[in-house]
Amino acid sequence: MNGWRNSTKSTYKRWRNPAQWTDADFSAHTDEDQVTDNEICTIATGGDQYATSSDTNATEATFTINEALEVIGFGKFQWKMSLLTGLAWVADAMEMMILSILGPTLHCEWRIPAYQVALITSVVFIGMGISSPVWGKVSDKYGRKVGLVMCSSWTFFYGILSAFSPVYGWVLVLRGLVGVGIGGIAQSITLYTEFLPVKARSTGVMMLSAFWAAGAILEVLLALLVMPTLGWRWLLGLSAIPMALFICFYSWLPESPRFDVLSGRREKAIATLTRIAKENNKSLPQGRMVEYEQIERGKIKDLFNSRYWKTTVLLWFIWLSNTFTYFGIVLLTTELFRAEHSCWGGTHSDNIEPRCDFECKYLSAADYKDLLLTTFAELPGLLIIVLAVEKIGRKKTMALCFFMYSISLLPLFACIGRIALTIFISIARAFISAGFQVVFVYTPEVFPTENRALAMGISNGMARVGALVSPFVAQVLLRTSVYPTISLYCGCSLLAGIACLILPFETLGKNLQESHLDQEADGQTSSAADNSNGLWM
Repeated sequence: MNGWRNSTKSTYKRWRNPAQWTDADFSAHTDEDQVTDNEICTIATGGDQYATSSDTNATEATFTINEALEVIGFGKFQWKMSLLTGLAWVADAMEMMILSILGPTLHCEWRIPAYQVALITSVVFIGMGISSPVWGKVSDKYGRKVGLVMCSSWTFFYGILSAFSPVYGWVLVLRGLVGVGIGGIAQSITLYTEFLPVKARSTGVMMLSAFWAAGAILEVLLALLVMPTLGWRWLLGLSAIPMALFICFYSWLPESPRFDVLSGRREKAIATLTRIAKENNKSLPQGRMVEYEQIERGKIKDLFNSRYWKTTVLLWFIWLSNTFTYFGIVLLTTELFRAEHSCWGGTHSDNIEPRCDFECKYLSAADYKDLLLTTFAELPGLLIIVLAVEKIGRKKTMALCFFMYSISLLPLFACIGRIALTIFISIARAFISAGFQVVFVYTPEVFPTENRALAMGISNGMARVGALVSPFVAQVLLRTSVYPTISLYCGCSLLAGIACLILPFETLGKNLQESHLDQEADGQTSSAADNSNGLWM
């Protein structure tokens, strides 16, 4: 009798159509509760416990990992995780930003030609392109935390070692090895995303973007203080400090409970969820957690099945275009600031090549300050996009960023002064940086847990193809002709914006899926409803 008084159990089948829910259903559900009809969940309201089931067992309450994370919400645990994974993003941004400072410095100090300057940047992206799919495969097979810790340690070791490079050849080799490590840092987004409830997902990932901008700003400030006195070797060494801090505190990070469930480690996943709930002062749903079917994880062919092939191809081009245009504007900033005249050589010609290939001009204090200003522009861009990504969706937000980037570069075709140049470069950088972060939100959302890390890794690898080519455009082609250089960046950005609009899926408000089997079942049962409400375009 006591058990009967404490909880009353009833069963009902979750309706796909919200219009068919009762008032009691609405009190226990949120708009983000989108699961398949064969899932079983437990929802507690007041002192009563209601269980839904599509099988004949109406006595045992169960819940899914999506429902557990929704109940736990965003709290103290996620704030701590934001700071720690954000530290990895700071380190990543500093290693990237240093490329725009190291090249011009070595050009002057070692008297190397322009193509060798471009190679210093490109070799980093070669390493990233090769390693990113490998780190993704490792993260899908052995765990997100394992992959992240391995690549972080690798990056720190070779980052410190590269500061002792005696000659140009050693710089290429060691910075390339740094790139191999950096190729896996993007898995911090995969890990972080898998701990977030639906409503907090885009805001949380965009918050990490602020750490990226902070890292870029910190690198410029560090260069402004270190370069005039201590030189580039100290800059390389000091830039590795944030990565060292991340490695020191990584043991706090738990493994993704989504990965543990899919790997058959249900008890470990429950222990992690219990820990999160305790830190957030919440309680897990009552009952047994549903275990997903264990299947082989990290299969490339799943990215090209009938459901995903178009998304995969379009995302590869979008990632490639994003890094091509982002690092293009970063490298163009220092190159154009180093030009002695606003009109590309003092005339209306578009050639800014020095008279001698080995002639150089060190970055001045004014150059560093303008570089700092354009880097600061990434922060207001992120604030605007945080609002847009929840209002108009991921696809339209990415397209908006690409289109605004193209428009902001158009004034560079004219003969403009230093102030106007700084303003338009800042606007372009604000939008393309924000768009770069939205693609980090979208990619983990659109792929299931079984190959999410692999999808991120390969996409990140494709992105490095664009980043690899960009130095030869911004640092070599620019010295031959400015106008074709700007045209390439504008055209690529426009095409990428169109690619964003024709992506098959909009992920706004969707739960993360665990398996492609889960998604196929969901697609079969909800295609009519989704077409009517326009959530999946």
